[in-house]
Amino acid sequence: MMKILRLAIIVVVVVVVVGGFRWYRYVSNTESPYQEIGIELNSRMPAPIRKWGCDRLHATFGNVLPPYGCQAGDDGRSWL
Repeated sequence: MMKILRLAIIVVVVVVVVGGFRWYRYVSNTESPYQEIGIELNSRMPAPIRKWGCDRLHATFGNVLPPYGCQAGDDGRSWL
């Protein structure tokens, strides 16, 4: 029973670390704000973390339309 619990905890930690790394790599990139996996990860983050990620993307790509999850209002053209 303890081995199964330990394995489950290790799997959860690995998924969180890999997902967090992929998200951070997306919000700190300089190529494009429209990477599908990054958009999906960012849109599912809690509000304060998503806001921070959107602020990083806006600082880098402020002159383009915001990706899904970083849109403010109903027009889809303004950043959070």
